[in-house]
Amino acid sequence: MCVNRKGSTVKRFRFWQVDAFTSEAFKGNPAAVFFLEEQIDDALMQNIAMEMNLSETAFVLLREGKNPFLRWFKPTHEVDLCGHATLASAHIYFSEIEKTVEEVTFETKQAGCLKVLKSANTLTMNFPLFFPDEVAVTSVPEFVLNGLSSTKPVLALDLSVLMLVYDNEKTVLEMEPNLQALAGYTKSIIVTSKSSSSKYDYVSRFFSMGPNNVLEDPATGSAHCFLAPFWSKQLSKTELSAYQASKRQGFFSLHLQKEHVAITGQAVTTVTAGFLAG
Repeated sequence: MCVNRKGSTVKRFRFWQVDAFTSEAFKGNPAAVFFLEEQIDDALMQNIAMEMNLSETAFVLLREGKNPFLRWFKPTHEVDLCGHATLASAHIYFSEIEKTVEEVTFETKQAGCLKVLKSANTLTMNFPLFFPDEVAVTSVPEFVLNGLSSTKPVLALDLSVLMLVYDNEKTVLEMEPNLQALAGYTKSIIVTSKSSSSKYDYVSRFFSMGPNNVLEDPATGSAHCFLAPFWSKQLSKTELSAYQASKRQGFFSLHLQKEHVAITGQAVTTVTAGFLAG
């Protein structure tokens, strides 16, 4: 705590910025991570996330004798689950908070308990499996299909996100969404195809739809809750390697288990600093 010129109390927080699902700085997906020793109100967390202006800011409440409690905020609202900010939180937990442990379980509001394991150079998260329903490609609005690519997908699946499967990796890699054409569509979209490279089993990209823009997420851990079980079935294998073909790129190793998917990746700390609020 400190006091400003007006005599009111200002809270001082230490935070870290981490690039997740990469081994190199300036790649992967950046997230801010705040570890809290006491609860702060939701409005303050939301304001901090707005100020950080990253796709997600993670807040981890440390609790005596209990698992850490993890929440994720976008600049505009709280979200139920976020993969890259969970990986980032675990990275800081192991490197800065509890340096001698190799496992942490985060409790969350909506996503249950998320276990993360540390190995020499990687982190492995256990995330839930999601099974979207297959729908007719013709049921997807034409303006969405055309706004993504002149090439039509071979398969469409729908749940909380829309997942479109293409038969050509080049279509996914070269896709440039048309903002004007996609205006009004509110669901996030995963586009994916089998990889033509021997290094990866599948490639993907993730687009978030906003009222005035289309944002591409650089590396989306939670997308593999949908992607991994789909490609596991398609390719008849439970060990998968995936590449997210954004400008910053993201790299994932997946292991399908009975009730969850183990998502393995790396992370790099790029910023450590202080934040004043009050």
